[in-house]
Amino acid sequence: MQQPFDRSLPMALGLAVALGIALAALPAPAQTAAPAIAVLPGMPPVVDPTNLYSEAVAGRLSPAVAGDLARVYVPNRLSDDVYVIDPVTLKVVDKFPVGIHPQHVVPSWDLRTLWVANNGRRARMDGSLTPIDPRTGKPGRPIMVEDPYNLYFMPDGRSAIVVVENRERLDFRDPHTMALQWTLWAPQCPGINHGDFSIDGRFAIFSCEFKGGLVKIDLVGRRVRGFLKLSRGGMPQDVRISPDGSIFYVADMHADGVFLIDGQSFKEVGFIPTGIGAHGLYPSRDGKKLYVSNRGTEMMKGVPKAKGSVSVIDFATRKVEAVWPIPGGGSPDMGNVSADGKQLWLSGRFDNVVYMIDTTTGKVVSIPVGKEPHGLTVWPQPGRYSLGHTGNMR
Repeated sequence: MQQPFDRSLPMALGLAVALGIALAALPAPAQTAAPAIAVLPGMPPVVDPTNLYSEAVAGRLSPAVAGDLARVYVPNRLSDDVYVIDPVTLKVVDKFPVGIHPQHVVPSWDLRTLWVANNGRRARMDGSLTPIDPRTGKPGRPIMVEDPYNLYFMPDGRSAIVVVENRERLDFRDPHTMALQWTLWAPQCPGINHGDFSIDGRFAIFSCEFKGGLVKIDLVGRRVRGFLKLSRGGMPQDVRISPDGSIFYVADMHADGVFLIDGQSFKEVGFIPTGIGAHGLYPSRDGKKLYVSNRGTEMMKGVPKAKGSVSVIDFATRKVEAVWPIPGGGSPDMGNVSADGKQLWLSGRFDNVVYMIDTTTGKVVSIPVGKEPHGLTVWPQPGRYSLGHTGNMR
């Protein structure tokens, strides 16, 4: 039987078509952009608030590093020299003496100098900073500076921050001449050594190696904001912020893992077990992973062939997704990731070698160097500027 014709249907269809045409004529809604971050005055803007490492991805090299030699610079703490490795041939191509007890090789804020931080002997005024020209790979005249265990740079580039570990203070200096500008004392933080900066550049968090805690520094007010004792820690080491700027990851050599610290509230919010002697922290070039070097010992003076390894943490899940042991044992310490992100370079602190680790397979190649290598850097690295250490690039 034929169904009766519904005269309301054409009217409804006509109204829908007309309404569709009218809606199509309206302008498209504006895209909602991520809110801009009010950064420290003079600091380069944050390009991607969800990934503060967005400008240090593979291939994004600054014009400032054009012509720089591709090299790995290895400071050897007990032989007082720097070995230079060609990352293509994996051969040592140069070595030269520096100051007493070189600890880290640090890229400057403007990417034009690599500074060797020679912290000298305890209770003596024989520390120095040796500049290296990355275009030639050759050292320049050292500058005498008290106890420069480590070196960072203000996010606005106006000051170098010399970490005076044995004096519980930070010396803010001219980033080129190293002339003293001002000093911040942190007596509640013995063994102050490694740190990282908030996404807006307004504060920093440093580890207090000899008190099992952290100190928060107000870089605008130039004061200590607070001290945090870690719940199960004993010897915190490297510090690195999450891509979204919310969480600071802190490696602790006695806790054998990484603490998670809420940067704003300055409270402990989690812990990730990684391996014996958790020490160095290095983001992958895509900002998705965090490589943790586990030195294989909880002692300051370790032994060769320890149970060293590298743990890979996924930033999104905050879980360890892989562990790469050092074949035959070893002591992976400080280093960084290659410009293309395919290699992780780490010093073998108590084995007098450097490890080149394939970040896809975890395969390890060892290269002999001087005595007790420490904070090596890979150069060049992508990024607009360096916040210091072995290449904290943004």
